[in-house]
Amino acid sequence: MDNAYFEIGYIMAAKFSRRRVLKHSVFMSATAAACDSVCGQQDAAEAIDGTSPQPQDRCLTPAEDFYTVARGNPKPHLLTGNELVSARMTRESWRLEITVDESLDEPIVKQNATAEKQLSISNGTAIDFDTLLSLERKSSVKLIKAIQCLNIPTPLGQGLWEGIALRDVLKLCGKTKNIRRIYYWGFHNNDPTQRFQSSLSYTQAVDHAPNDPPVFLAYKLNGKPISPLRGGPVRMIVPWAYGFKSIKWLQNIVLSNDPRANDTYSNQNNDPDSPIKTAAYLNKPNIKFEHGVPISLSGIAISGLSDLKKVQFSIRRVEPNFSQLDYDHPEIQNGRWEDCEVSAPPSNWKPILPTDISSSDIFGFDKTSGKPMQWPMRYGMANWKVILKKLDRGSYEFRVRTIDRNGFAQPDPRPLAKSGRNAMPVHQFQVV
Repeated sequence: MDNAYFEIGYIMAAKFSRRRVLKHSVFMSATAAACDSVCGQQDAAEAIDGTSPQPQDRCLTPAEDFYTVARGNPKPHLLTGNELVSARMTRESWRLEITVDESLDEPIVKQNATAEKQLSISNGTAIDFDTLLSLERKSSVKLIKAIQCLNIPTPLGQGLWEGIALRDVLKLCGKTKNIRRIYYWGFHNNDPTQRFQSSLSYTQAVDHAPNDPPVFLAYKLNGKPISPLRGGPVRMIVPWAYGFKSIKWLQNIVLSNDPRANDTYSNQNNDPDSPIKTAAYLNKPNIKFEHGVPISLSGIAISGLSDLKKVQFSIRRVEPNFSQLDYDHPEIQNGRWEDCEVSAPPSNWKPILPTDISSSDIFGFDKTSGKPMQWPMRYGMANWKVILKKLDRGSYEFRVRTIDRNGFAQPDPRPLAKSGRNAMPVHQFQVV
């Protein structure tokens, strides 16, 4: 190993109360068992189309190249023609209802939630697509964000999402009182047992730090209407959260005075409020390499809530059929870790973005220079790549990890899988 030379590059990548909701927990348990038999180690209620992580050689993943997580029977995005219209999954037929859960649940909920207006299809006041667009001038949000699911070991893609801030949509209900949480869901074949629901505290829905983007209702991806496959015509985007918060085919929002999380995921031993973790992912590499030929290993890193400071790798020679050490073993933690070099962001964003969008219009970019105010961008992803040269013949173990701006090395600070899969990627290979 002393004569091994490392060439390192890091390249840019491109109306239900809580009580009524919980009645479905028995069904969801049955669904979980069925899904586990199909999806193996994937989380219940999630199925992914695709086999392994792929390099993101562009800043924006084309909509058709995102990995697809799909639920339901039949899957809503497979509807066509009149079925798509009846499901309110076209821009012309789309409607969003915002109603109030007025139930009490002592001792947690002692006062009714109220709103000046409830917007529903039955009374002809549900929000249509034109009404949503009417808020665009004052409430438009444009954000480059990676999508990652809580329990799936690969990012699904990164896109430029456009939409309307949720806080301004909620203002259409007029004055509200005793609202502590909102919960929301999208179309799922008009079958309550298939409904996939998520929730936010009211504060998360309407407030955010100056350097963080707001929660918003997205209707464009990479400058084009969001297709049903990607959750259109309108989906929720929660910037700091895993994908289960960014509900597809959004059609219902409920205002509640119950502060407890009632996400579908919370009934499946998941942490429903976990933010995206800063983490590196490893593309599936070969297990044997020819001696004397440079070895290229690559992957993706996501900059989560705690930001990305650096990506590091470690390689050590091992005996064949050795026992893999845990990530927190002293030999791993105190071993030789090499910093990767982070490339500069693109000098020209014009050929990357849709023709009618300037980078200065995107959240996180400087209004004057049109350059990102930090790099890598929070909630975005980038590629990393390592080229190993002059490795002797033998067996090797390769590991990669991120260091966030709090100084935590992946998988810290919380390696609990149900708060976001964040294991340190490990790969064993041979040089022959």
